[in-house]
Amino acid sequence: MKPEELKNRHPESEFIFSASRSSGPGGQNINKLNTKVELRFNIYATMLFSEEEKERICRRLGKKINKEGELILVAQSGRTQLMNKKLVAGKFFSVVSKALTSPAKRISTRPTVASVKKRLDKKRNQGDKKKLRRIPGETSG
Repeated sequence: MKPEELKNRHPESEFIFSASRSSGPGGQNINKLNTKVELRFNIYATMLFSEEEKERICRRLGKKINKEGELILVAQSGRTQLMNKKLVAGKFFSVVSKALTSPAKRISTRPTVASVKKRLDKKRNQGDKKKLRRIPGETSG
């Protein structure tokens, strides 16, 4: 699923934002402004995703989801709270859309004739090298 398709579902109404003091840039403002933004989105309670999609999100993003089923994302790289809100919302769309995208199935292929020949030639050369290392007249085993 692409982030644009996810935006069409309008999950913004279920976002819960909270702000706290950031450790990022800001100079003197670090000590007095709450610029770090934390986004919480309850995966279990939302009606935007089907049960299958919720399971896939929980499986893929398990470390970012707490026991209550809230997906927690943080942004603190911006200098303002508004900038960090935009960053964390963008992060939400990219993370969730990536989790909902199913991986492409791998199609198994046969090795080419040239690659098989190359592998066997390499094995033969390695064996010949080892034969040259032996002491003449000595038996192995």
